[in-house]
Amino acid sequence: MVDPEYDGDAAASLADMLDERRHLLEIALWIFGSAATADWIVQETYRRWYDLDDEQRVAIAVPRAWLTRVAGGISLELLAAAATVPATTSQLRFAVPGPPPPSPTPAVQRRAGQWVFDQHTAVVRRFAAACQSGDLAALEAVLAADAVVVSDGGGKVRASIRPVHGARAAARFVAALLSGLLDADLAVQPVNGQAGVVLRRAEQAVAVISLSVAGAEATAVWVVLNPEKLRSWHRPRALDA
Repeated sequence: MVDPEYDGDAAASLADMLDERRHLLEIALWIFGSAATADWIVQETYRRWYDLDDEQRVAIAVPRAWLTRVAGGISLELLAAAATVPATTSQLRFAVPGPPPPSPTPAVQRRAGQWVFDQHTAVVRRFAAACQSGDLAALEAVLAADAVVVSDGGGKVRASIRPVHGARAAARFVAALLSGLLDADLAVQPVNGQAGVVLRRAEQAVAVISLSVAGAEATAVWVVLNPEKLRSWHRPRALDA
């Protein structure tokens, strides 16, 4: 995977996001022993992060430490109140503009068990190859000059809340996002009826990427990071013999 320095409006790398979320879940699980309660606490923690304005977020030198304190505080609030998690909190959603949630339905036409190699698929394969090989120039070349990247963390990971515009900035954003995922499996497969990219670690999907394509270039990159939307993309783990 690519691993350049990125100095734009990027959040942590995806590897850091996953580690951060796992850390917060472990804190809540240790206190309550309930996966459902822990998931709600983490979602509420990120909700409070996104409730901050830009200046407040920039002023936080170590976001992970801030999130840890908030998760701990929420846990203590629940314990002190001896209250159960309100049912309505599970309905919290964070709207992000973009295409519908990715669906693994293989609607792309196939010939002899393989992809029909149309222009869209060709662009996706170039994009995936650039990500896999670590070629930042190739990644930038596959993007249109006015390309945009939008990421959807669903309020459940600390993803960027702003679209990133321009081929160079978009390429560096994607590169920074994928840094640290040397152990990830990257596959080109159907996403919403067209070729897309799915990244997995230990058979668990960590990102699904779909592209909008015009001619031989990608005009938009949609990155789904929301764990809720990725569940249907997990591969079943083999049972121990």
